[in-house]
Amino acid sequence: MDRHMIDRAKPAAPAPWISYATLALVMLFWSGNFIAGRLVQGHVPPLTLALFRWSGAAFLLAPFAWRHFMADRAILARNWRIVLLLGLSGVAAFNAFVYTGLNHTTATNAILLQAAIPALVLMFNFLFFREKSPWLQIAGVAFSVLGVIIIVLRGDLASAASLAVNDGDLLVLCGVTSWAVYTSLLRLRPHAHPLSFLLATFVIGILAMAPLSLWEIGSGERLHLNATTFGAIAYVAVFPSLIAYILYNAAVRDLGAGPAGQTITLLPLFGAFLVAAFLDEPLHGFHAVGMSAILGGIVLTALAARAAQKRR
Repeated sequence: MDRHMIDRAKPAAPAPWISYATLALVMLFWSGNFIAGRLVQGHVPPLTLALFRWSGAAFLLAPFAWRHFMADRAILARNWRIVLLLGLSGVAAFNAFVYTGLNHTTATNAILLQAAIPALVLMFNFLFFREKSPWLQIAGVAFSVLGVIIIVLRGDLASAASLAVNDGDLLVLCGVTSWAVYTSLLRLRPHAHPLSFLLATFVIGILAMAPLSLWEIGSGERLHLNATTFGAIAYVAVFPSLIAYILYNAAVRDLGAGPAGQTITLLPLFGAFLVAAFLDEPLHGFHAVGMSAILGGIVLTALAARAAQKRR
């Protein structure tokens, strides 16, 4: 057994439906993250928001993780390259790109662009590990992407010719790519305690964001703290950060990167309802059609994962 790759015994995986249920909760929390990022636009600079997010999450996590972190410091040190890469891609880069992009595009666009993640995860799985996905899983990804396209085009295929991609969309796409890399490479994380690994990646995110936040404030960006901004900062530190990352990392471990990454397509489903509730953007019939396709794609991917598990 390679001590650099397996430093602790892997715990028994829960039933797949439990992992999928926790992933649905993760997607709900992450949908709210985009709403929060839009609500504080003009009040909290994007890179500073990311710094507040990870500083708050690390502060809350530290009392529970510190004992495990100290016990696992040798494991983390031996595997520092992959820990650093995961911290930069999944914590620092993803959030820096997304929060900055939200200053130049709508929350709806940012949420919908997350649907590119499952296809990118399959691509990176092949590029990094030569892992070929079963056809049923590929069909599930394609079906979910079709559902997102229906929502993006508002049920009108002819409107595709008039779509325009702005700088904010491109920044969000960079974040999407970073997250797909993180999801694909999570299989290489050291088998330390989940909380010690999470604290290490949060600290990497803080160290990466701190100088960028100082540059942001120094360049003239202003920070306006009020009840709304405090509430948004508290939300992004607890729900889409601390809780969601624990659940997501566990689901990737138990289900695999492809099936777990596929549930990202639930973001448009939850996001549409949250945008309608908090940003006054109405729901239409094409949302229902697109969401049905998204859910159908997730079901196909779950069936593919179940078939693969039976073969193993």
